[in-house]
Amino acid sequence: MKYDFDVVIIGGGAGGLFASSVANTLGAKTALLEKKRLGGDCTWFGCMPSKAILKSASVANLLKRHSKFGLAVEDNFHLNPSKALMYVRGVVEEISTHHPAEVFEKRGIKVIFGPPQFIDKNTIEINGKRLTSKKFIICTGSHPMIPPIEGLSNIEYLTNENVFNLDTLPQSLIVLGGGPIGVELSQALNRLGVKIYIVEMMDRILFREDKEVSQILENRLKEEGIQILTGKKAVKFIKKDSKVYITVQDKNGDNEEVAAENVLVAVGRAPNLEGLFLENSGVEFTKQGIKVNPYLQTTNKDIFACGDVVGPYMFSHVAAYQAQVCVRNALFKRPAWQKVNYQNIAWATFTEPELAHLGLTEEEVKDRYKDVKIYKTDYANSDRAITDSEKEGLVKIITDKKGNILGAHIVGAQASEIIQGFLIAKSLKIRLEKLSNPIFIYPTLSELVKKTAAKPLVEKLNNPLVKLAMKILTQPFLLRRDALK
Repeated sequence: MKYDFDVVIIGGGAGGLFASSVANTLGAKTALLEKKRLGGDCTWFGCMPSKAILKSASVANLLKRHSKFGLAVEDNFHLNPSKALMYVRGVVEEISTHHPAEVFEKRGIKVIFGPPQFIDKNTIEINGKRLTSKKFIICTGSHPMIPPIEGLSNIEYLTNENVFNLDTLPQSLIVLGGGPIGVELSQALNRLGVKIYIVEMMDRILFREDKEVSQILENRLKEEGIQILTGKKAVKFIKKDSKVYITVQDKNGDNEEVAAENVLVAVGRAPNLEGLFLENSGVEFTKQGIKVNPYLQTTNKDIFACGDVVGPYMFSHVAAYQAQVCVRNALFKRPAWQKVNYQNIAWATFTEPELAHLGLTEEEVKDRYKDVKIYKTDYANSDRAITDSEKEGLVKIITDKKGNILGAHIVGAQASEIIQGFLIAKSLKIRLEKLSNPIFIYPTLSELVKKTAAKPLVEKLNNPLVKLAMKILTQPFLLRRDALK
């Protein structure tokens, strides 16, 4: 059978843009189908606007702390955050110009906007026109999951998809969900003058993070005035007198009511599968996403999937990695196929302090291993952290008995940058102590990598046998020194 395309990519987010570019570079006749606009959730609603508002909030917080750096404001000082959201929208608009459809068209990629739907295993329809393809890659992303809580549907609630469109910030806000999205927006909006209440059903916020590390961040949020209600389940919403009232229930069944101007729902993400008519294509799926094998191949051998519709990690960098695997397996013959490998996935929560995660947490390690080592370095041991007044933070590295990194968890300034060194070491199977060999630039926060990596060496030097060997090796020098006295 002759097909219109070698590969059709459905979804123009991080995964789709990467997949179409790689497929086109490999010489495949490629089409990119996108329902609305290129860039995906990360550009329009996620990574970019959230980082922009976090930057505005960080500057606001820095200005409020001016006296800590030996500065004084001569006249009356008043901070007006009214244009912060305008700044965020400007950033998003600028970044959205980085991947216009025209650029992809010039490369030879056919870009079609509209709602696509499968007709059969190798045919898709868009804007009334049917296209056939030898292979398909589905990467349609996700949207905010809205829990079925009584009264919530009657409220004009906020999500990450509409909060940045507000003309003015609310006076107060209930944030439903203590995950990365909820926590990042909570700190940003709180620093811009919004009273924040975080409601989290689990016993702690950021429950997927190492407990010791996430506790440091939670303490900071509380110090900044955010009220955190953990172990509380939202059971009812009602709006009256221009306020939203939420009833939360603890594990004992006791109820508590909290009121705010509005509510931001941030309890998780759901895959964008509606309207694709996947049942016509032979692709099996659930509410959690599309079923794939380790090669990211669906139950239809000609269709692959990546990104948020697959999971298990909903990050743009993971979607791009999965897209690479999809393209390879869709275009290459079976002997050249590649399996996905999630052993070295890292991520970060971009609060202040930042929180970065790689591999297993201490709790997870202790469930799987018997003999492990844990090395910690406080940020206060870094000269650069002192100059920048960023002494609050911790580097925590977990290794097996041979020194191989099992997990790395950092909370502190630039944690997302610092963890990259540990990510490289773990990915290339370099033992922790080897990271103490390079000469790090001074003064930098990255020196925390070297300081932590040196700890296993210090342990070895304190071993009685090593001490004896060192004594023997240095004895001739000591004898000469004593003779010269």
